[in-house]
Amino acid sequence: MPGTDLYALDISGAEFSKACGGPCTEGCVTLTRIGPDAWAMGDSKRPDMTPLRFTTAELDAAGIDPGCFGLSA
Repeated sequence: MPGTDLYALDISGAEFSKACGGPCTEGCVTLTRIGPDAWAMGDSKRPDMTPLRFTTAELDAAGIDPGCFGLSA
């Protein structure tokens, strides 16, 4: 999605999936696909915060596997 403004994509109806390695006492990362090569990542313990947006390449570079969230890349 070169040139796409990820923050211009509408995520109002997005359903986020949780990935948690433990009891989630400090917070759990949530992830959802928002486009063919676009993802939004949030924190279930801070739902009022605006989710961050990433491309698939950026997730890969950060070592984040959508499969850990039950999502396919």
